[in-house]
Amino acid sequence: MKAEIITIGDEILIGQIVNTNAAYIGEQLLNIGVRVARVTTVGDNQNIIIDSINKAFNEQDIIIITGGLGPTHDDITKKALCKYFNCNCKQDEEVYNHVKNILTKRKVPFTPINEDQAMVPEICKVLFNIVGTAPGMQFEKEGKLFFVMPGVPFEMKYIMDKHVIPYLKNINKDHIKVRTLMASGISESGLFTLLNIENELTENVELAFLPSLKGIKLRIMAQSLDEKKAEKDLERIYKIIKERAAEYIFSDNEQDLEEVICEMLISKNLKLATAESCTGGKIADRLTNVSGSSKHFLNGLVTYSNASKIKLLDVPEDLINSKGAVSSEVALLMAENVRKKSNADIGLASTGIAGPTGGTPEKPVGLIWIGYSSKYGSFAKEFGLKDNRIIFKERASQVALNLLYHQLKNEYEKTN
Repeated sequence: MKAEIITIGDEILIGQIVNTNAAYIGEQLLNIGVRVARVTTVGDNQNIIIDSINKAFNEQDIIIITGGLGPTHDDITKKALCKYFNCNCKQDEEVYNHVKNILTKRKVPFTPINEDQAMVPEICKVLFNIVGTAPGMQFEKEGKLFFVMPGVPFEMKYIMDKHVIPYLKNINKDHIKVRTLMASGISESGLFTLLNIENELTENVELAFLPSLKGIKLRIMAQSLDEKKAEKDLERIYKIIKERAAEYIFSDNEQDLEEVICEMLISKNLKLATAESCTGGKIADRLTNVSGSSKHFLNGLVTYSNASKIKLLDVPEDLINSKGAVSSEVALLMAENVRKKSNADIGLASTGIAGPTGGTPEKPVGLIWIGYSSKYGSFAKEFGLKDNRIIFKERASQVALNLLYHQLKNEYEKTN
């Protein structure tokens, strides 16, 4: 079954709010085997709303509409629906009493405009909304289904979870199986070339590459009327990816890299300390975003200035003057000394040029050195990340965590 999501509201079109409703609805539908073919956003205009409904009806099996069910003059979804279905509105007594009780408890006057919220198209099935005043609605036309919900996210989620998903789950015969792997340390094009997987995909199996600053999501999706076949097809592609890109896959359940690292450090009872310059604490921030990080993360120093590197990390001033703060020698000492001073098992450090100023032909903007130190040895590795300052910090933290992840695998998983 294919669905279209229509979100209504001028505030979405002009960017005042982000369309999180569509993302939630799409995810919930996919979980029960319903594919979203299109998401349409329209303003508070009756003719445009009706045109969008007509187009969706001609092309999809399910139409899900959110927004425009409030009590004010610009909430016109019900009027548009009455015109589309050629019907009138009627008062629903259960909704009427519900709205009146809510307002009474809030000590808000019950006015004619509130009474209007109990008015629904006479041919709809009311989807009762206990968490708000606007009811949801369900229609059917020529075998196709329409679900209409408020635009307020928590109200939409209630109706979606309570009414829409159970109903669709009961009638939908398609089975969609989804698995997501996470990769890092390789570009999207590089991963695509490495996998060389196009000939392995069939009509009912898809593979999507979803790059971000935190790595690349690989979403495998298999669809079939036979649930076992969908699972078998999914597993076949999953195994191919794991075999061909094992070096770059760090998770197969959508965990971020910092979550995986946290689990590794805790399982090995290892303690970590960081010393950051160009990343400004971003590495420590990501690591401590994970619940349980206090079990492995000792401390993080942001030694941004040369003076702080000298004072807090005992980096010799002569070394900074001769090699520069952005150098392999300084990165290595930062990692070694933060480990020793913190009595940690591992030290991780960053020093680089975030830009847009400060670069030279020998050390351009985007240059970064990541230092690493453990009982097995110390080293520093160079990377080039040419982005604006904010994105540079994000990418640099990912590079540092990716290096840490691989060292943990190489030093502690293989040796213990």
